[in-house]
Amino acid sequence: MTQAVLIGGVFIGVLSGLPIVSVANFCCCLWVVAGGMLTAYLTQQNETLPLTPVRGAVAGLAAGVVGAVVWLVVSAVVDTVTGPLQQRFLAEMLRNTDDMPPGAREWMQVLSGPGSSALRLTFGLGLHLFAALFAAVGGLLGAVFFRRDPPPAIPGEPVMPPPLPPQ
Repeated sequence: MTQAVLIGGVFIGVLSGLPIVSVANFCCCLWVVAGGMLTAYLTQQNETLPLTPVRGAVAGLAAGVVGAVVWLVVSAVVDTVTGPLQQRFLAEMLRNTDDMPPGAREWMQVLSGPGSSALRLTFGLGLHLFAALFAAVGGLLGAVFFRRDPPPAIPGEPVMPPPLPPQ
């Protein structure tokens, strides 16, 4: 299950961290739910018994947490590469617009100032840790959708009924 959780987490983190691709997360946390489902699918493929919905949800939740950490790393790299370009763009926009409301101008200055990247990453990490709940929903759905039926009994061998619960 560890390998499935890591693969699902990398799926969630990378697709959520890429600038243009991450827009699909606005559609009901698409990459997060899909990563949870992928984790449940991979977990089911490695086991002979059916994956229970609870185990699928737990695997999805774990993948969501791993995905949040991967997202943090990917976003930090992307911010390092695109940060100076974004700051120049915002500074140019502030310089060339005179009719911007004062509140919007102050907000743009905060976003282009030092430490804005750390603020975005901290807020985003919290958001992605919350989104791990959606990965748990994806894991639960994946356990239901990709459920593998138990192997049939071998003909001629006696089938033992399950033990009765204690009274």
